[in-house]
This record gives sequence, structure tokens and C-alpha cells, in this order.
Amino acid sequence: MKRRLPASALTLIVAAVLASGPVAADDPPARALVERSRAAMRNDPQQSRALAEQALVELARRPDPDLELMARIQLCDYFSERDRASAERHLEAGQALLPRITRPALAAQLMACEGDLQELAGQTARAMLNYERAVAIAETARDDEVLALSLYQRGYLRGVRGEWAAGLTDLRRAGDLFDRLHKSEEGLNTLLAVAMLYDRMGDPRQARHHFEQALAAQRSAGLLREQAVTQHNLGRALENLGDRAAARASFAASLSISEKLGYVRGRAYALRGLASVSNADGDGAAALNHARAAADLLDKAPDERLRAQIALQRGIALRLLNRPAESLTALSEALAVFGAAQSPAETATARGELAATSAALGDYRAAFEHASAFKKASDEILKRQIEQRFASLKVEFEMAATDRENEALKREKAATEHALAEEQRANRLRTVSLMLAGVLVVVLSVLLRRHRRASTRMHGLAMTDELTQLGNRRHVLGTLRSMLADGTPGALLIADLDLFKAINDVHGHLVGDEILRAVAAALRTAMPANAELGRLGGEEFIVILPATEQAQARHIAEQAREAIAGLDASKWLPDRSITISIGATPFKRGDNLSAVLRRADDALYEAKRGGRNCVRWGPADTQPAAEPALA
Repeated sequence: MKRRLPASALTLIVAAVLASGPVAADDPPARALVERSRAAMRNDPQQSRALAEQALVELARRPDPDLELMARIQLCDYFSERDRASAERHLEAGQALLPRITRPALAAQLMACEGDLQELAGQTARAMLNYERAVAIAETARDDEVLALSLYQRGYLRGVRGEWAAGLTDLRRAGDLFDRLHKSEEGLNTLLAVAMLYDRMGDPRQARHHFEQALAAQRSAGLLREQAVTQHNLGRALENLGDRAAARASFAASLSISEKLGYVRGRAYALRGLASVSNADGDGAAALNHARAAADLLDKAPDERLRAQIALQRGIALRLLNRPAESLTALSEALAVFGAAQSPAETATARGELAATSAALGDYRAAFEHASAFKKASDEILKRQIEQRFASLKVEFEMAATDRENEALKREKAATEHALAEEQRANRLRTVSLMLAGVLVVVLSVLLRRHRRASTRMHGLAMTDELTQLGNRRHVLGTLRSMLADGTPGALLIADLDLFKAINDVHGHLVGDEILRAVAAALRTAMPANAELGRLGGEEFIVILPATEQAQARHIAEQAREAIAGLDASKWLPDRSITISIGATPFKRGDNLSAVLRRADDALYEAKRGGRNCVRWGPADTQPAAEPALA
């Protein structure tokens, strides 16, 4: 079942923002209404909706963009499982408020709401992009609570898409932040998401252990909605372990709790689980009844991936009832949704069932094709499970290594303090003093070596552009200055991406960053081994060609321009290509840094004036000019 943190992730971000605001005696009534709406979402969603709508009425009389956006997000969360059109209306109204809000965390919250709707529609790629943006906003705002919640959503979706190691990293990072913030309920639900990842990675036994622990804690705290979700997920783990009787009991418990809460989507998931168990028992009639009842609920709780899961069970049941033609239609519908949602495990399952149904229809060619696709997908999943398990073990090893290193540092600190204490008593005990001095020398040498290694790493970071991994402005201009001082001749190229601001404005900075990385890689490939390549800043790159004649430098510059023009930009820019303009100039003994840069920059300007996507060559010049800073 689609994950929910207590009272949903979106609701918790509202709580985080509300908690961060000042509390005054004259606080508007809308703030109290939004707070009560958040608290009611856990056990009384209808009351939560009524309170949020009442808050909007108050805000019409006394506007407050931040509070209105919080109320809109509460309603987006409520309607996302019940009425997509209403959820989208509140989302659009919230987006219109963004220019007037004062709290950056609210923008991340709104993106999470949009991502939630996209997930429910099976648009996982678009949802992932919104979660990526939410994480970036939270990191920029340095808001640990919103960051933890955004990491939780991204980690869960990565698990659905088969990116288990990356999902595990996100979820563990979220769990660490929740622990640091003393958010025990959120930490518990993050642990449940980790358990679901283990189930998808082929380790249902460990998943079952985590689910049962969490269920006990939720019962103790009276968290009914969370119990419904956990009972369903426990049923899935029990199914994978082959314990169908226990799985049936878990799904039935989830159904009972969901009916008590009026939790429509929870009921649909539980009925799907009961249909799955009935199919496994060979009871197609019972499975079909459960699947139909679940499908009837989806008009009230739109969820395309759930709709496909129900269609899968309906297709299996129809085949068991010797209705293969109807089975084929249902299974084909499920396969289309799973493929669009990039859900490899469910796609493989649908392929296997289609193979059996096609064979029942006598279409052995189609059966063979589906069986082959099933085997290929299953082998790929098994391979990925093995690879991702190794990757997750690597993450666990690195985390354990970090913990061991921290412990070692603590021990070293304690040893140093002990050594200093012993040194104070050295006047009385000469032998002890000599021994302690030896220990101190060893400790200090270790610390010195570590300091030198850290300094080397910091120097490398200070000289590298983080986005492109090329040399940064300080590094490349320092290299050029040294060459000029040594009298080494050569050529300098300055390349600038054409119309890059329009790319950022239309397609966003994430796409812009991807393009900058692709251009940097293409330039690196196009340049000779002795070239010094770096990023000046923004969309400008710089290339130093030592001991290179002008004709050779022209040829290299044209090769670089053609390499960039030949990049396949369709995945980022469907309506245009990527081009660069290059300004070039020779340098020789007697030149200074500012003069060389000025000539190359003038040549670049001429290239822009000449229509872009071209190379212009600047003349040699020995006139002195002030040296630029290497910032």
C-alpha cells in the first residue's frame, strides 16, 4: 500500500511549518483551524477537511498567504485519495500563492503534494522530479524536518522503481534526521518503509519482523490508520513467505480498520490482498468478488497503480474460472499501467500471468513471447536484487565504518587526555614520563597524518567545480598565470553556451545542470590530453592549450564546437539543440593574464555577434592590464 507517515507526509510538513511560526495572543483563528485539521487527519479525515475549509473561509476575511497555502495542502492531501479534480484545484490555487509566501519550506510541501498526485496517476518519473526538487529546496533552506520528510517520499518511490540501494540510503538518512529531531512516530514509519524495501529486495522475513514490531507500537499508541497500512504490508510479506492463512488474516484486519475509519483506499488495498490470497488458494470465484468490490471503490479513491493491481488479480481469477478471453483483457490492462509506472516486479508478474492465459486460449506464440519476457524480467529483477543487496551492504558497511571511525576518534581523544594527565605527573615518575611521551608522539603523528590527508582533500575540493568536476576558475586561471610567468606559449579558448538562460527559464535549473554536465563531458572528450579544461562560472568554460600553434588550436576549437552541436538534446530540449560560441586567442612570453583573457573575451563577443555556434579568433596583444582575482 502507498506509504503514509503519521497523518501523511504532507500533513507533517504543515505541522513543521506551524511549529516554526511565532505564537502570539492575537494569532488568527485560521492558524488554530489548520492545526486542528492537521491533528484530525490521522483518525477523522472528514473532520480534517471541514476544518481546512473553515480556515479558508476565515482567510477570505483576513488574508494570510502562508496559512492559506497550508490549508490548501491539507485539502490536496485529503482529496488526493478521493477526488483528483478537487485535489488539483487546490494544488493550482496553492501554486498561485507561491510568489507571496514567506516560508521557503512551503514550496517543498506543495511539490510533495503534486508528486503524490502524480504517483497516484502512475506518473512516477514526474513524481520523482518533484520529490527531487523538494529535497533540494529543503537542503537550501536548511530545514531538517522538511528535508527528512522529502527524503522519505523520494526514498519510497525509488524503492517502487527498483532503485533499492538509493531508496535505502534516502530512508536511512531520513530516519537519522527524525531521530535527531526526536520524531519517534515519523522514525517508526520510516523504518516501515525500509521494511517494504527489504520485501521488494527478496527478504520478506526481515520485512515481517519490522512490520510486526511496528504494529505492536501502533496498537499501543492507538494509531488506527497506520495500523491499516501496516496490516496490509504485513499481509504482503506473509504472502511472499507462503503463509497464506496469516496473510488472509492481516488483509482482513486491514479491511476492518479501514471500514471503521471510512478509509476508502485502505479498503481497496485490503480487498486486493484478499483477492490475491484467494487466487493463490485456487478460489477464483472468491477472488473475483473481492477484486470487483475493490474496483468499485476506485471511483472514490483514484489510484492507477492500485487499479492495475486489482486488474491483475481479476485476470488471474477469470482464468481460474475458465474465462480466458476476459482474463487476457484484464491482464493486458494491468501490464500497460505497470510498464508506464516503471514497476519492474509487477510488470514481470503480469507477463507471467499473460503467458498462462495465452496458453489457455491456444495462442502459443503469444504465450511463448510473454513467458520469454517474464523470464527475462525475472532474471533482471534477480540480478538487480543481488546487485542492490551488495550496494545496500556497501552502504551499511560504510555507515558502520564511519561509526567505527567516530569511536576510534573518541578513543584517541580519551587517550590524548589521559596522556596529558600522565605528563603532569612525569616529574615524579621518570620511567612513566618516557613511556607517556612515546605514546603522545604516536598519537600526534597519527593526527598529523590525518590532518595532512584532510588538507589534501580540502585543496582538491577548493580547486574543483562541484557540478561538472572540471577545474574551477581559481585552478584554471592559476595554471594560466603560471604558464605565462614561465613563458610557455599556447592558445586560450573561452566557450559559452548559446541562449542558456532561456533553457533555465523554460525547462528549469535541474535540466540546465544536466546540460552543463553533458557539455563538460563532451568538451573533455574533444580536447587533447595536455589541455587544461575548466569552468569559469555559469555557462562559461575555459580551455588552455599549451605549446599549440594557432592552426592546430583552430582545428581543436572547431572539433569542440561540432561535438557540442552533435549532442543529442532531445531528452531535455525537444524543440532545439545545444550549441556553443568560442572566443580564442594565442598567448606567448610577455603576455599577462588580463590581456589574454580580454582578447579571448572580445573574440567570444564577436562570435556571439556573428550569429553564435561559431569560433572567432582574437589577435595577439602585449598591452599590459590589471591582473584579475582568482576568486
